[in-house]
Amino acid sequence: MEPTSANAPTRDWILHLDLDQFIAAVELLRHPELRGRPVVVGGSGDPTQPRTVAATATYEARAHGIHSGMPLRTALRRCPDAVFLPSDPPAYEAASERVMAVLREFPVRLEIWGWDEAFLGATTDDPETLATELQHAVRERTHLDCSIGIGDNKHQAKLASGFAKPAGIHRLTSANWAETMNERPTDALWGIGARISAKLAALGLHTVAQLAAADPAELARHFGPTNGPWYRYLAHGKGEAEVVTTPWIARGHSRETTFTHDLTDPADAIPHITALAEHLTQDAIEAGRDITRVSVKVRTTPFLTRTKQQKLDTPTTDPATITRTALAILARHDLTHPIRLLGVAIEYTMPKK
Repeated sequence: MEPTSANAPTRDWILHLDLDQFIAAVELLRHPELRGRPVVVGGSGDPTQPRTVAATATYEARAHGIHSGMPLRTALRRCPDAVFLPSDPPAYEAASERVMAVLREFPVRLEIWGWDEAFLGATTDDPETLATELQHAVRERTHLDCSIGIGDNKHQAKLASGFAKPAGIHRLTSANWAETMNERPTDALWGIGARISAKLAALGLHTVAQLAAADPAELARHFGPTNGPWYRYLAHGKGEAEVVTTPWIARGHSRETTFTHDLTDPADAIPHITALAEHLTQDAIEAGRDITRVSVKVRTTPFLTRTKQQKLDTPTTDPATITRTALAILARHDLTHPIRLLGVAIEYTMPKK
């Protein structure tokens, strides 16, 4: 039994704040007439355009089986009455900044994890009251709803915010971990996806409780000396408990192009890689950062994706060097199949303090 606020000690807590259907919610603020309707956001907003996917969908759209990452054409088939809107990243970034500004006004340690989520470290005897105050402040100041998970560590808090959706508060700690999690499948854990879960199932480990009771040495034999025991660690509800307040600094940047029609001639990839490399070099120059590593991603039919990279001898923002490196990496790829997507990514040097 969790202690009540009347007799609970003051202690450190981790809260995970997750903005509900964030991108869709921002769009609904701009289009209030669409509230209550199935809305899908992604690409140019044209669901007939090939190879564009949903960035998010309202709960009404999700009721039709639409989810982020789904091709817009599929979403249209599942819900012909859905409203499709184009993605507008600058608007979402601005909305996110307004939310984070609200959170900074509270006596918490803030670690931003993206546009729509953050971990907060707090010292309090009543984390639920704090969570309620956070929700009300975000709602009043930004008109956005959020769900908040409370835990002893980030792992627990992250899972708890999922249980809290939509717009709720949930506590998941070591005290109620077994009761809440033991009978759930292993992919309910934060950090274990469907692929790893399937491998665990092949070993007879289907539930969180079974994984928690597994032999660490056996897990290490199948998944490696680091990952194997780590999966068991997660099954016990363990996780990182430090909130890092250092401002987030981008370590790199990427650009990619998805083609309406496959490229069948490998030579046609060269101008696209060149353009991407030149754009990224300009991005680095504008950011005041040197480039240390270049990666090239190639997706061919039938949806096979490969990424290769190369570290530069010397950090640089010389366009010719970056382009030459990207083309050399492209030449290492198997380009015998039609190309669906090309991408280039760069890693930066860390900025000087």
